[in-house]
Amino acid sequence: MSHYLVITGGVGGAKLALGLSKIMPASDVTFAVNTGDDFDYLGFHISPDIDTLTYTLAGLNDTDRGWGRREESWNFLSTLQTLDEETWFQLGDRDLAIHVYRTSLLAQGKTLSEVTDGIAKKLGISHFLVPMTDQSLRTVVVTADGKLPFQDYFVKYQAKPVVEAIEFSGSTGARLSPGVSEALSRPELGGVIICPSNPYLSIDPILSIPGFRALLSEITVPVIAVSPIIGGKAIKGPTEKIMHEMNLEAGCSSLSVAHHYRDILDGIIIDTMDAALSDDITALGLEVSVGETLMTSLQIKKDLAQQCLALIEKIQS
Repeated sequence: MSHYLVITGGVGGAKLALGLSKIMPASDVTFAVNTGDDFDYLGFHISPDIDTLTYTLAGLNDTDRGWGRREESWNFLSTLQTLDEETWFQLGDRDLAIHVYRTSLLAQGKTLSEVTDGIAKKLGISHFLVPMTDQSLRTVVVTADGKLPFQDYFVKYQAKPVVEAIEFSGSTGARLSPGVSEALSRPELGGVIICPSNPYLSIDPILSIPGFRALLSEITVPVIAVSPIIGGKAIKGPTEKIMHEMNLEAGCSSLSVAHHYRDILDGIIIDTMDAALSDDITALGLEVSVGETLMTSLQIKKDLAQQCLALIEKIQS
């Protein structure tokens, strides 16, 4: 059987990851998760994208809110408010327990990879779930109002500041985590899948790790992506806003996404609403697959996951 490396971050990435987990044996896939969003808050190490994927694969995510755990309570947060502490980052009680546990283990000398694997296993996840790196690599958003740590930009200021550039602090000293390196070195590696996550905030932090982007451009197995843009719109988050503010040549479109990844991609999946862009994307040298990418049900998630594998097989043939 082939093994697949899946690069993911955020809610959109977690949705496709769930679909892939439902159609593939645990031994056949490694999920490499963005940690550029990680930060320290009230003394706790928070790993938002790792937690989003962990809760999703464990069936614990709050699908109504779109983030955090379901059946959450907020006693910790309400108590902080009585102490006049900032509560702009919403920490539910169940969620907080994970952060306390992670912070404690990291303080004992465990790596983020070890902690992530341990939490996943305790929550009943059998698939490989690994951080992109065990080193500190933080996304910094350069705005018209100055540089902001990602969570300040995204949560505290609700992604309102105008984005001029995005930087990755600590990237020069970062290395791929052992789990990512192991997946890439497997003789049975069949392909690499980039989930429909924000290319600039969720995927670029991973690609900023020295040597990784070049490795993907040279790897002999197919590398494909699923576009997070549907009909010129992003489903969730500030992707559309950022693409407009950065004055991309093709604007907010799947063509822009294809341009952004063109040096590492062999193929891309776009939504049926964007089928008219197929010829322009094909002209970039990419294989295009058109389908339903708005993942509103588990069946659509599974169908899209199957389409990813089919596109990889088509490129290989």
